[in-house]
Amino acid sequence: MTPLVLVHGFMGGSAQWNAYVTSLENQFSVVAVDLPGFGANAHLPPIDSIGGYADWVIQHLRDLRLGMYHLLGHSMGGMIAQEIARRDFERVDRLVLYATGAIGVLPGRFETIEESKKRAAEDGPAATAHRISATWFLDREAAQGFEHCAAVAAQSKLAAINAGLDAMHSWSGEQNLSQIRQETLVLWGDRDRTYPWSQTHMLWQEIPKTSLAVVPGCAHAVHAEKTELFQLLVSDFLE
Repeated sequence: MTPLVLVHGFMGGSAQWNAYVTSLENQFSVVAVDLPGFGANAHLPPIDSIGGYADWVIQHLRDLRLGMYHLLGHSMGGMIAQEIARRDFERVDRLVLYATGAIGVLPGRFETIEESKKRAAEDGPAATAHRISATWFLDREAAQGFEHCAAVAAQSKLAAINAGLDAMHSWSGEQNLSQIRQETLVLWGDRDRTYPWSQTHMLWQEIPKTSLAVVPGCAHAVHAEKTELFQLLVSDFLE
C-alpha cells in the first residue's frame, strides 16, 4: 500500500486533517507533516522559501524511511508539493494539488505582502489566525470546522507568519508546470476566496497528465466542509 503524504498550507498543521485522516485509515497509511514554524512544529525555526520547505519535507520523509509515496499539498502546501514532485520525482507516485496555484503572489492580491506582515504584527498571531481561517470556509466563523481550523492556525508564531509570506512572495512555479511528470489531480472548491479559477485552470492545462475535480459550494477548506466527498475524490484518483 503506497503511503499518502499530506502537506498543509500557510498557518496550517497536521491536526487540520484529523477528520479526513480518520476516514482514510482503512485505505492508506497517512503521513501528515507539520512544517517548521507551524502546527506541532511551531517551536522549530521557520523557513522563508518554498524550495526550502520542499527540501525539509523530502529529508523528513527520508528520515522516516519512506519509499514511494503519494503526495497531497493544500494551498501553500500545494506550492511546496509542486517543488517536491520535481525534486523527488523518482519517489512521488501520484500528486494531488488542492486549492493552490503556480504563483506565490496572485495578481491583484487584496493587499501587498508587506501590508500583510504589518497587519499581522499589529493584530498579533491569534487574531490573524482567526481572520485567515474564517476566509477558508463558505460560512466563515459559522462553519462547523472553523473553530478547529482557527485553533491549529493559532499555533503559528509571528516569525512563521512572516517567513511563510516571504516564501510565497519570492516563489513562482508557472515556468515549471510542464516538468511535473506525475499523474495529477487538481482539486478546487468553486467558492474559494484564496485561489481563483484562473490558477486552477493553469494547473489543469499546463501539467501534462492532469485530472480536474471542482467541488460545488465549498471555499478553501473542502476537506473540512465536505469531508466525505473530498475523501471519495482523492481515494478514487489514488486507487
